[in-house]
Amino acid sequence: MEKSNFVDQIRIFCRSGHGGAGIKHFLRDKFTSKGGPDGGDGGRGAHIILKGNRNLWTLLHLRYYKNILAENGENGGHNNQTGRSGKDVIIEVPLGTIALDEETGEKEAEILEDGQEIIWMPGGKGGLGNANFATATNQAPEYAQPGMPGKEGWKVLELKVLADVGLVGFPNAGKSTLLSVLTAAKPKIGNYAFTTITPNLGIVEYRDGRSFCMADMPGIIEGAAEGRGLGHRFLRHIERNPVLLFLIPADSPDHRKEFDILMNELKQYNPELLHKQFLIAISKSDMLDDELKAAISREMPEHIPHLFISSVTQQGLTQLKDRLWEILNTSLDMPGK
Repeated sequence: MEKSNFVDQIRIFCRSGHGGAGIKHFLRDKFTSKGGPDGGDGGRGAHIILKGNRNLWTLLHLRYYKNILAENGENGGHNNQTGRSGKDVIIEVPLGTIALDEETGEKEAEILEDGQEIIWMPGGKGGLGNANFATATNQAPEYAQPGMPGKEGWKVLELKVLADVGLVGFPNAGKSTLLSVLTAAKPKIGNYAFTTITPNLGIVEYRDGRSFCMADMPGIIEGAAEGRGLGHRFLRHIERNPVLLFLIPADSPDHRKEFDILMNELKQYNPELLHKQFLIAISKSDMLDDELKAAISREMPEHIPHLFISSVTQQGLTQLKDRLWEILNTSLDMPGK
């Protein structure tokens, strides 16, 4: 996992710039021996800014940045010269990234749109020079303000994949195969558990040039919410998917039990996931006759629609895309209670 190109969480130390100090200065030149105060203001410390970039899909490019230290503002100068502000640090992140404070766990920023910029850690304000404090009764102030300190601390950037449809299922349920057939994605496919160890995304082409994004998550096993298997590490990505497509293989020994286990793991991880819109697809259905399909249908929950598909023969895939498009573009609420 450490050598994977998919990095969805990093820990970094960040410090925004300190503001420059204002200065105490009085005008002195060959024409003026006792001029008034002309101390300039200090420059603003540099901000640390998060910016969304739709061309990024992982935090890999930030993996080796252990410290991000922004520039301090310069001190003010004489003749009312304001110090130069620090150069802002812009961190480009993939869409769906959230920024957290490591100590408190508080969410500080969230990037959801391309080009969106959020000042994550503002730089310190520059101090005022003594020229700002001159009054009719205090014409020669002997003081100026120091710059304000920047902010610092250990932070966590966490990526939650943005996709319209998330594939949920046990290992070897056929999720990667379905994604490879419906999209141009090339996930690793193998006849063993946990072939998929990172999320894979693909664009499903629909009618009239329309499309939607589908994500294949590593397989979930019983106990995933408590840390078993690989799926628990990626359950947070499912939080971003408005529609969850449950894949249950036709050769499962107990179709309803498999579905109930998946539902329970989602509930244990985050009960709010049960308020998403669900669709069940029975994969590998080319091995079923009408009688077996009817028997499986009777096992399925009545309030969640289901259909039969086969990625190998492409049976039911057109109907699957139609149903997913319909669900994505309807306001009907179909909670999985």
